[in-house]
Amino acid sequence: MGIFPMAMEQGEIGWFSPDPRGVIPLDTFHQTKSLKRVVSSGKFEIRINSSFSEVIDGCAEREETWIDETVRESYITLSSGGYAHSVETWFKGELVGGLYGVSIGGAFFGESMFSREPNASKVALVALVEHLRKRKFILLDTQWTTPHLRQFGAVDIPKNEYMKQLNEAIKLNVSFI
Repeated sequence: MGIFPMAMEQGEIGWFSPDPRGVIPLDTFHQTKSLKRVVSSGKFEIRINSSFSEVIDGCAEREETWIDETVRESYITLSSGGYAHSVETWFKGELVGGLYGVSIGGAFFGESMFSREPNASKVALVALVEHLRKRKFILLDTQWTTPHLRQFGAVDIPKNEYMKQLNEAIKLNVSFI
């Protein structure tokens, strides 16, 4: 339906469907040369779904967060059911960054990302895009477009265009794993 939850004040959950909607077109995803060097250096190990709850906790480690206990537990339940996934960046056996989101059909809905080491979340995003391309996904929803995401090619699209892409994507018979 193109809506997503966020924790509000006093334990309430708000539902959002922004217009315009932020997406990263998978065919025009962009990496800087310096990020390509970091990725190709092999400094980080990428894992998928090995520490989902720790990734959510990492994403919530900030002064203001939309991830309260209700949201946390809901996404952990979605992960247990095979709908929510994490892409993790590890360095010397420690989780240093990552992201998580929800997949439905050929759509991946990015929820949040974090980094405890320079470039760790960016490397996780690169790994996510590569993974989605291999699995034949066609939509990477970022909800809103931020300056951080614009460097990777994120764009805003009108809600009616987003809904067309969403409806096409969720019909695809592809799997994140």
